[in-house]
Amino acid sequence: MASVELRDVSLHYEISGKTNAPVLMFSNSLGTTLEMWQPQLAEFEREFQVLRYDMRGHGKSSTPAGPYSMDMLGSDALALLDALGLESVHFCGLSIGGAIGQWLGIHAASRLRKLVLCNTAAKIGTTETWNARISTVELEGMGAIVDAVISRWFTAPFLATGGPAVAAMREMLASADPAGYAAACAAIRDMDQREAVDSIQTPTLVVGGEFDMATTIADARFLEGRIAGARFVSLPAAHISNAEVPAQFNAALLDFLASDSEQDGVE
Repeated sequence: MASVELRDVSLHYEISGKTNAPVLMFSNSLGTTLEMWQPQLAEFEREFQVLRYDMRGHGKSSTPAGPYSMDMLGSDALALLDALGLESVHFCGLSIGGAIGQWLGIHAASRLRKLVLCNTAAKIGTTETWNARISTVELEGMGAIVDAVISRWFTAPFLATGGPAVAAMREMLASADPAGYAAACAAIRDMDQREAVDSIQTPTLVVGGEFDMATTIADARFLEGRIAGARFVSLPAAHISNAEVPAQFNAALLDFLASDSEQDGVE
């Protein structure tokens, strides 16, 4: 198991793929682990070094006391790059991973080659809804929210037919550390990057889910409109689009990463 000690946290990570190729860093959603990117591995390991990691409080990373903040989670990602000697990477984040991607684009643009923001928003939910979820998890554990969260992660037809993909995501969520989950909920609760995302200069792809109720197409379009030169792709999926429509997700990401920066970035 690969891990690095960063200030107050031990971060678990995995690197795989093509040696000496550009690095593509994936950042997972709330309540999941780096295993959520399994549908992308075979495709991207052919052309990239793929770096996946568990954010603090998740997976095999340690769980420092919360609450966490977006500054903390973004700084963790930078510290991991520093520890691995990586000057710049392509970054793809989904949900809270996409919020971390926004933070990096705002605060650490020199570390990014291209940025992919999936099923995310500059402001997610309300203080009241996040406080209610934190309270539920702290008092009753992850089992109290699994069914409701899974119903928002995927469309009803996919839940009925998704089989192993749905089961894997459900298991990740159900086995999440309640303390780490609640601490990360606080980071989302307190995040508002709506006035800052227009400073992002990195070539950016925004991926929205047509049926995403957590971070809507309107949220995705907001990011597209605020980030100069951003591309936008809508996928026929709910919140965890990389697992629901992996072939379309992978094609959109590959097309963006293969394109010339001049076409995507700011003149």
